[in-house]
Amino acid sequence: MSNAQCPIFSFDVIVIGSGIGGLVTATQLAAKGAKVLVLERYLIPGGSAGYFERQGYKFDVGASMIFGFGDRGTTNLLKRALDAVNVSLETIPDLVQIHYHLPDNFSLKVDRVYEKFLQNLTAKFPHEKEGIRRFYDECWKVFNCLNRMDLLSLEEPRYLLRSFFQHPLACLGLAKYLPQNAGDLARRYIKDPELLKFIDIECYCWSVVPADMTPMINAGMVFCDRHYGGVNYPKGGVGQIAQKLVEGLEKAGGEIHYQARVTKIIQENQRAVGVQLANGKIYLGKRIVSNATRWDTFENLLPAEEIPESEKKWQQRYKKSPSFLSLHMGVKNSVLPKGTECHHILLEDWEKMASAEGTIFVSIPTLLDPDLAPTGYDIIHAFTPHWIADWQNLSAGEYEAKKEEAAWRIIDRLEKIFPGLDAGLDYLEVGTPRSHRRFLGRTDGTYGPIPRRKLRGLLGMPFNRTDIPGLYCVGDSTFPGQGLNAVAFSGFACAHRIAVDLGM
Repeated sequence: MSNAQCPIFSFDVIVIGSGIGGLVTATQLAAKGAKVLVLERYLIPGGSAGYFERQGYKFDVGASMIFGFGDRGTTNLLKRALDAVNVSLETIPDLVQIHYHLPDNFSLKVDRVYEKFLQNLTAKFPHEKEGIRRFYDECWKVFNCLNRMDLLSLEEPRYLLRSFFQHPLACLGLAKYLPQNAGDLARRYIKDPELLKFIDIECYCWSVVPADMTPMINAGMVFCDRHYGGVNYPKGGVGQIAQKLVEGLEKAGGEIHYQARVTKIIQENQRAVGVQLANGKIYLGKRIVSNATRWDTFENLLPAEEIPESEKKWQQRYKKSPSFLSLHMGVKNSVLPKGTECHHILLEDWEKMASAEGTIFVSIPTLLDPDLAPTGYDIIHAFTPHWIADWQNLSAGEYEAKKEEAAWRIIDRLEKIFPGLDAGLDYLEVGTPRSHRRFLGRTDGTYGPIPRRKLRGLLGMPFNRTDIPGLYCVGDSTFPGQGLNAVAFSGFACAHRIAVDLGM
């Protein structure tokens, strides 16, 4: 195809996808002077951290429990990412991370104040008072190590050497915890089976696996930052994070194109040199970054038969997590009892924690930002694990009927927490794994990778460089995994590695 038919543009870095990991990579590099292009298949940025509007409601696509906006230390990665491109975002502190509603009327609020949380948990398990403190205090050791260091690329030797000389104890501490999982540490200090199950759901609510399979590095970050930087909700909704990063990207000279679906990563002499869009346009770049999942990257954007051996090994260690069934509801204010917290988890049977519809996650962001809904109404976003296989091969009528049946099963269970939910329902929209696949471009609508079996902490999680020269991955398929602050970490790391490789 001639250049007249297929225009070619040159950039230092091309980023496929505008999820938070991709946008942090792009903004960090643009701030360093790189010529950056972000290609987004949808109409707005953000991916799972996006939003949509219906009948006066502004719904978050994903969860609204946001870390990374603290004003101390180095783990406040979302705030640092915005600061790097001279934009800011007002946030609203959430004083309770989660209100758990668990089997046998086990109810617990995770207070922002660490000592109050320990008191609440110890009141339920007084015989485990010492074990509870020792486990969570050990998590603080991990967090304090992370919070002393500039969190950049662990693939860059000079950074590692500099970090070691500046913070030798922190580096040695992280090295110690890198191969460990939270469950191993919990059982070292705790014996009560129900309390160990609580530690499992503490991990599951963000890692989608129990404590035995949750890396200690991740657990240390989440279990402590909720008390250190805290959970903070962006004014205007979670989608504002991506919107502000795009604003900063463009201020720094970068570009983002919407409705630009990449269908192919172009290689020349076995090196990634560009991308091709669905409309045939080709863009060339010195470095290509994929913010797609590793499955989409190596099986859809590259020839599946040429998948590198390292990726085959990775797929032997990791599998796709479930997707979610999501209920986006507008409800009358009267549905919410006085004192209702923003985030809830409902589980009636410990054995069903990881099953489809076993655990229900709930976010009510209007309790923090009422402007997201019409006056007199609130938003309830309830979501629960589901696999795409259960939603395939259905006619349009069967699909709609299945969505409605599933939605009312969830609503019936939520009546336990929110009496009168059914009667107070003003708006309902249901999303399935097929919705996640269609709108977010994620294979099978998956939340991200989870271990196929118990692994040694984060040692099996790949960094940003791949075995294809010129190609990098960023997001939840790379170290350190899922969650907005985690993918921001991967974005900082990816940008740092690319900047060094480009001699910037």
